[in-house]
Amino acid sequence: MSNLPVIDKNWTLFLDRDGVINVEKKEEYILNWDEFQFLPGVLEALHMLNAAFGKIVIVTNQKCIGKGLLTVAGLNTIHNNMLNIIEENGGRINKIYFCPDLADDSPNRKPQPGMAFQAKNDFPDINFSKSIMIGNKLSDMAFAKNACMYSIFVATTNPETPFPHPLIDARFNDLIDAAKALTKA
Repeated sequence: MSNLPVIDKNWTLFLDRDGVINVEKKEEYILNWDEFQFLPGVLEALHMLNAAFGKIVIVTNQKCIGKGLLTVAGLNTIHNNMLNIIEENGGRINKIYFCPDLADDSPNRKPQPGMAFQAKNDFPDINFSKSIMIGNKLSDMAFAKNACMYSIFVATTNPETPFPHPLIDARFNDLIDAAKALTKA
């Protein structure tokens, strides 16, 4: 466990979605709201993180759109339902960025930092040196490093990922454990 940065409202939190906020379907996609299920502790964690961070954004690869399995409207329905429940529980997401591209080298597909730059374009006060990315895959950690952010790995779906690891600054079991550590709760 490395030293966590001391955060305040000048900090931005970047979150992956599948496997961090909701249950991830192995080798499949969440294609409708009925398949979406929050991971245990996530709503409490987002409530805690809401008080600590100035901005909270989600960055999610959604190849299912590029593959024609889900429409943007369908994704928006899932996200709107998710956001309503998060807000009802005292949490907040300022914006959701998604990459529908099929090409792994797309500039917006994690691990490339394109979605971080989209967020900075929308919120010019975002400072990547005062940003944290929480994800459950090494591609999320590489995204953080490519945008010069602090990286936190949650071992919800890939607990076999070694730590220490050059791409991972800190590691927790899940989002609620990370939230407790970041907010000193």
